[in-house]
Amino acid sequence: MAGSAALSGACGRLSLPVVVTVVTLGAVLLLPVAGWGETPATGPLLSIDLNRSADTGGTSVVLQIFLLLTVLSIAPAILIMLTSFTRIAIVLSVLRRAIGTQTMPPNQVVLGLSLFLTFFIMSPVWERVNQDALQPYLVKQITQQQALEKALAPIRAFMFKQTREKDLALLVDISKTPRPKSIADVGTTVLVPAFILSELKTAFQIAFMLYVPFLVIDMVVASVLLSMGMMMLPPIMISLPFKLMLFVLADGWYLIVGSLVKSFG
Repeated sequence: MAGSAALSGACGRLSLPVVVTVVTLGAVLLLPVAGWGETPATGPLLSIDLNRSADTGGTSVVLQIFLLLTVLSIAPAILIMLTSFTRIAIVLSVLRRAIGTQTMPPNQVVLGLSLFLTFFIMSPVWERVNQDALQPYLVKQITQQQALEKALAPIRAFMFKQTREKDLALLVDISKTPRPKSIADVGTTVLVPAFILSELKTAFQIAFMLYVPFLVIDMVVASVLLSMGMMMLPPIMISLPFKLMLFVLADGWYLIVGSLVKSFG
């Protein structure tokens, strides 16, 4: 009775999803032991095999799922660090702050636009990865190592095109590696941080050029209000309509998106 009371108290302190998860996991683990999933003809319903398949020579399904989940877990970092997403997101965020609309457009719109522009810019690279690495690997024409090397080739070419030589030399010097004779000798672990540094610098340069016209409008409006003695009136209330009007008349979204996409050409 005391044991039952203690068990009931412990279960009461656990939330319902935790209890359901523990019970389900225990049932799955004990299923082959108890023989519940066995049938006279087919054997256990659940069978986990970590060995390599003898007839196909491929990796087991469990290891393939494990590798797939590993790739999906680092997919956000790959998307942010190895593509054009960083530059686009920074420029659009600074543009919103320069106009003065702190929450318009919302973060979801800014990130969504950055994401789909990244898909548009990176589509030629991903097509090459699919054609040269993924499809031959799926039909077992190349090995995993060869597929990885072929997949990295177009990505490295894209990063080299956007990386400044100064940033690359800095990372090579910090890593204490021998001076590379060609771009093929540059390691990916050196190229990735150099590419990120170059992207940050380019993004802030573009953002500065966007900020200057709106800053001039703010200064002019503040000077006019000060000369009129309206010191208690916030300049942002007067300058915001003028900045929006300038942005709309200049077709700002067309110019900014076009310039961002062409900057990766």
